[in-house]
Parts: sequence; C-alpha cells; structure tokens
Amino acid sequence: MFRLNRLTDYAVVVMSQMALRGGETRSAQQISEDTGVPLPTVSKLLNLLGRAKLVTSQRGASGGYTLSAGPDEITVAQIIQAMEGPIALTACVEGAADSCDAESFCPMCGNWNRVNGAIREALSSVKLADMMVFPPTFGVPSGGLAADVAEKTAVPTPATEQ
Repeated sequence: MFRLNRLTDYAVVVMSQMALRGGETRSAQQISEDTGVPLPTVSKLLNLLGRAKLVTSQRGASGGYTLSAGPDEITVAQIIQAMEGPIALTACVEGAADSCDAESFCPMCGNWNRVNGAIREALSSVKLADMMVFPPTFGVPSGGLAADVAEKTAVPTPATEQ
C-alpha cells in the first residue's frame, strides 16, 4: 500500500490553518493551538517546510510564520516532497542514489519512471487551496474551527427537484 506518513498529513493541516489566516503571521504555539497538533511536531514541520521554502519565518517580537505563496500556488506535490523527499513508488527512478543490482538486465528498467511521473503530475495538479474545501456535514453537528471552515468553504449545491 502506498501511504504518506503522519507528518505529511500534519503538514497539510498546518499549512491549511495558516492559509485560513490569510497571510497573518502566526507563532508555532498559535498554530499548535489552532490545529491541535502538538507544539514539538508543529515546530518540526515548520522547520522542514521552511527549508523547502513553503513557509517563511520572521524573528522578533511580532515574528512567526507565514506561507511563502498563496494556497492556490502551493501544490500537494511540493508539500509531500518537503516532508518525504522525491515522489516515487519504487527505487527504480532516474537519478536515484541507490542503484538496483538488477538494473542492467531488468525488463522494467525505466518503465517505473512513467508511473512515478504520472503520480507527480497528479499531485502537482492539486493545490493547497483544493485541500481546504470541506464537504457539507449533511446535518452532522460540528463545532469550533471546523464548523467555521466548513461554512466558509462549503460548495453550494442546487436545490433538488421534487
């Protein structure tokens, strides 16, 4: 099974929360409180996302973190690469540091690059803004920030004919 690690999931949560604040500079502590992600984890995420230039840090009394670009400019692929490295299903990729012992006679050599490229392309087409759209709750009560976000981002649906 192909599965992203929990830190990558948290990175999307943290970046979504930052985007909801519309460019407002937020401390790691504030982001942790807003998302429910533990402060040490938020700090680690912000460090990794900063190295990838997806967030910008500002020092000082009014310091904190902001997204480096708008949520419609940041792709899910960028977030995954910041957290996990190159996007690939197998180690059989062009430019991989680890070469396969069977590379010289493998009939699949190079074919996995097509699959990896398709996955990268698909993930590059999904923006952080797309990840912030929450489906309607269908009458299930919710509260707090999730309700506010759902209300602000719910896509209106046409009335059903009877």
